[in-house]
Amino acid sequence: MAAPSMNAVYATDEYGRPFIIVREQQKKSRLSGFDAVKSHILAAKTVANIIKTSLGPRGLDKILISPDGDVTVTNDGATILSNMEVEHQIAKLLVQLSKSQDDEIGDGTTGVVVLAGALLEHAETLIAKGIHPIRVSDGFERACKVAVDHLDKISDVVEFTKDNTENLFKTAMTSLGTVDAVLSVADLERKDVDFELIKVDGKVGGSLVDTALVQGVVVDKDFSHSQMPREVRDAKIAILTCPFEPPKPKTKHKLDITSVDEYKKLQSYEREKFEEMIKKVKDTGANLVICQWGFDDEANHLLLQNKLPAVRWVGGPEIELIAIATKGRIVPRFEDLTPEKLGFAGIVREISFGTTKDRMLVIEECSNTRAVTVFVRGSNKMIIDEAKRAIHDAMCVVRNLVRDNRVVYGGGAAEISCSLAVSKAADEISSIEQYAIRAFASALDAIPLALAENSGLSSIETLSNIKSRQVTENNSRLGIDCMMTGSNDMKELFVYDPLISKRQQFLLATQLVKMILKIDDVIITGASDE
Repeated sequence: MAAPSMNAVYATDEYGRPFIIVREQQKKSRLSGFDAVKSHILAAKTVANIIKTSLGPRGLDKILISPDGDVTVTNDGATILSNMEVEHQIAKLLVQLSKSQDDEIGDGTTGVVVLAGALLEHAETLIAKGIHPIRVSDGFERACKVAVDHLDKISDVVEFTKDNTENLFKTAMTSLGTVDAVLSVADLERKDVDFELIKVDGKVGGSLVDTALVQGVVVDKDFSHSQMPREVRDAKIAILTCPFEPPKPKTKHKLDITSVDEYKKLQSYEREKFEEMIKKVKDTGANLVICQWGFDDEANHLLLQNKLPAVRWVGGPEIELIAIATKGRIVPRFEDLTPEKLGFAGIVREISFGTTKDRMLVIEECSNTRAVTVFVRGSNKMIIDEAKRAIHDAMCVVRNLVRDNRVVYGGGAAEISCSLAVSKAADEISSIEQYAIRAFASALDAIPLALAENSGLSSIETLSNIKSRQVTENNSRLGIDCMMTGSNDMKELFVYDPLISKRQQFLLATQLVKMILKIDDVIITGASDE
């Protein structure tokens, strides 16, 4: 064995086995100054450029392949970023930025990353010219305030009530059923929407036009016995988290059966317990059992004999949603079951699909009419998953309008208008921060430029034309005509963005860029110091 070098230490563990400690592993490599900033911006630009082509209605899709080989096709920014494997620290921050926008607003996840990437790209140019990163970040913050204030000035109000939802339909017209879904669970007085009451489920088969809003709950289960009725009206539901099986000692146990008589005694004991459990359920007046756990064939047969339809292996989230919808109580023990704890539904029925044996349970006309299910159909799982993501985004848009019914206009119109306002503000500033403010205005143009490019238009020419028209016509509603309708007025085309969504994009992107610009030293442990 060769002797270890001067940069290594030879040692043995408590069992005498040799190992080597390499000294370089304990040292640290430092990347500082402008080199660090360039590295950060390069990583951010790479992520932003990957996702930029997915922006807008004409954005291109990405194929995501998981380590297990599962394929996802999507143009949803949050989904793309969450499934990307990124190693660079700044790239990870952009992924977290998208997740923050998705968690808080539910929409605009692609735009916020594109804006952050554009801000960093312009910051790199300013820093290369000798402007200190702190002055750049201060200028960006100042420009962001101007842009956010300008959003308030150009915003319009979308008037709606539960009886008059035409404007909400126009806002989320790509998936109309979501408006009814959100308003079913919305509290307009508190301006709040409880998404826990909305379940989005899907089943392969049919087409997207078969997607429906169910005023109730859809569960991917069927009745436990093939001879049980396929429909129960005026259902009084016992919701159980205890299994239909004889009680067992909680400690380890063993039972030796040495004769036929002993076996018959055990069989009789189990049957008595099953009958006792069923009697406790029927005594409460229940005519349907929904159980979180399974039960064996004997219990299933006894339930059929006693004309007590049952559904087994219902998951925890579905159990909770059923309890909320039917205003029932989840019962952990048969002894605790009382008539007051039963849930009520007008009809519980099985639905089947085509020529397959697949069946699902639909619980409708529930006591709590606010619980709803959006039931998505599609030719394959990828289409259903993408439809679910689109429905989620549309629901978030409607929820945001319930919270704050002010909107700005999409198609890049709001960004172009804010860019003009920020440029005008820069002309009134004499300090060096005016360069950073103008850079912020240029970064805002990245959104309409990407929309035009993704739509097959000449991006610079189209942007210049719209900017000129916004100034001459004094019309902040003009944006990129992505769908080639012949009109650039986003109000006529019903292209809206909730004000709180657009404001959040500006604020989150600016905060992240400020933080990145303040990083001048990256220390990587476990690397050589060469």
